[in-house]
Amino acid sequence: MEETVTAEHAPPPAPGAERYPSLALVNSTMALPGGHFIDQLGTPAAANHWLTERGLAPADAGMREMCAAQLRSLREHIRALFASRVEGLPALPAALTAVNDAMTRVPTAPLLRWDDKSGPYRAAPHPTTQIVDHALAALAADAADLLTSADAERLTACGSAPCNRYLLRHGRRHWCSTRCGDRARAARAYARRTRPGTG
Repeated sequence: MEETVTAEHAPPPAPGAERYPSLALVNSTMALPGGHFIDQLGTPAAANHWLTERGLAPADAGMREMCAAQLRSLREHIRALFASRVEGLPALPAALTAVNDAMTRVPTAPLLRWDDKSGPYRAAPHPTTQIVDHALAALAADAADLLTSADAERLTACGSAPCNRYLLRHGRRHWCSTRCGDRARAARAYARRTRPGTG
């Protein structure tokens, strides 16, 4: 039976997630033992909080479900691209399109504005939908940067089932957290003890 577990039970950020917000985005939904899961973007308020923590939206952005759904959708597309990279498979065209669309949906520079008294000036527009569009563009660009950088060689999936998080591997470590590493070691030890012909 699946149920949502509160974020307090979530493991710490996976290695690399502090440097790459797109890695944190992909890991914002986590599978836990016992059929439990955590979704840090499950509600508009939670999605707003997640973006605020990363400097991608103000705390009072007024996130709506449509905006949170766009963020969750981008998360799944970036997850698909990470999986393709890790598994050495071709990228899904829909995932590439979604990431490229997110990057090109917003202007990359402040727009030119004109004040009748003081004349021309430049400013970025910021209604709520544009805040979300800017956040999506930043996360998509970050994913593109990660996938095309030298760090892409270290991108891997956590090696402890049922965990579904990604991380940047350091040395031989293939786990996103100490908890997952301990679980994988315990599973290996149990398999050795219960293997026919041992003991």
